[in-house]
Parts: sequence; C-alpha cells; structure tokens
Amino acid sequence: MEAKPFLKEIILNSEKIADRSVYPFSIPALMNFESLKFHPDVTFIVGENGSGKSTLIEAIALNQGFGFDGGTKGVQYDPREKVSELHFHLKAIKSFSKPNNYYFLRAETFYKVASYLAEIDPDREFGDYLHEFSHGEAFMKTLDRLGSKGLYLFDEPEAALSPSRQLAALAKIHELAQNKNCQFIIATHSPILLSYPGATIFRLDESGITEIQYEETEHYLVTREFLNNYKSILGSLLG
Repeated sequence: MEAKPFLKEIILNSEKIADRSVYPFSIPALMNFESLKFHPDVTFIVGENGSGKSTLIEAIALNQGFGFDGGTKGVQYDPREKVSELHFHLKAIKSFSKPNNYYFLRAETFYKVASYLAEIDPDREFGDYLHEFSHGEAFMKTLDRLGSKGLYLFDEPEAALSPSRQLAALAKIHELAQNKNCQFIIATHSPILLSYPGATIFRLDESGITEIQYEETEHYLVTREFLNNYKSILGSLLG
C-alpha cells in the first residue's frame, strides 16, 4: 500500500485563537485559512513578498517537530521568541506510515545550521564541510544526501541557485519523489522549480489561499512576458 503523502493535510484549529485580527492571523492570506491538502510528491506555496508563505511553511515545519532555523529534527537550539504562534493551532493529518528521514531547509539560516551541527558533532553528515562550498553548491550537496522515504520542507531553496542549478535541483527532487518515496513541500519564487509536472500549487494573496495551475502563477506569466518582450519592457522601465 502506498504510504505517501506522509503529511496529508493541515487543519487550523481556530477555537482557541483569541483574535484573528492579530499577527499572524491578520495576514490577509491567512485570515480565512482553514486547511491545506498536500500532494503525495510535491506541493508548492507561492505568493508575493509578505504574503505569508514563509510564515506558513515555518508553522508547518514547527508543527512537525523541526527547529526554527531548519535542519534535521535534532537541530533544536534556537529560542522561539521570534516564532509566530500559528503552529500551535495546526492539526496535522498523517498517513499510517512515518517517514524515515526529515529535513527543513531555510535559505537564510542554512549556514547557521551547518555551523551548529559542526560545533556539536564535527562528523555529522550535514556539518561544517558545507562551509567549503558556495551557498548553491552546499545546497546541492545537501540535496544529494537526502535519504529515501523522506519528508522535506524547503523555504526558498532557489535563493543561491543559478538557473542551471535550479534545473539540477528539479531533477533531484523528481528522483527522490518518484524513485525514493519522498514528499516535498516547498515555498518558492522560482518559475523553474514551479514547473514540476503535476505538482499542487497554492497561491497566497489578499483573497486567501487558492490552488492554481503553473501557467496561472505570476512567476510564469511575468517571466514569459519579460523574456518575450524584454527590450520594450526595459524601455518602459528605464526610459
């Protein structure tokens, strides 16, 4: 029997929320949020800066037992004063089978986690050796070391990746999802990553959270328009 998705759905338990006009519930996309159902392979969360996508994936990660800065579930060193309370109100619906591997990647704290792992155990697999590489190379090294039957959450993994490396990352995600029984939930701005065939895409905006198709994403539409008409667009922008 197919085990995926390991994480089927998250539901907001709103009974104990005292005031939905207070952050993070005041974020327009989250004001009427009730639940999200995840794809067995790849689910994307997209939205403009400030739309709440990183807040949402952070809450999902914390609900699943990850630390604020990411890494494996064993990385639990960061105080949580700066964490929103959204994760306290999430209920996770899981499958009968648990993942064997877990990893939460936050682009902005990636090296911080590597430094922490190196400090507590220099021989750890995701440790200090990552500092020998560029940010993008280190991410690809980490991606190569993700194990089978894994639940993996990424927050803007494309931050340090060139377009060609994004394509390589997409191929690796496909290999892990299709051949190694892994599930991914990814917050991203990348039109390259978003092109993954059959993925579920949730858009966060002022109207709430909506499931959309790849060709409906702003990332696809703006990129296509720019590449097809970049001279005239640059002329309008730059005068």
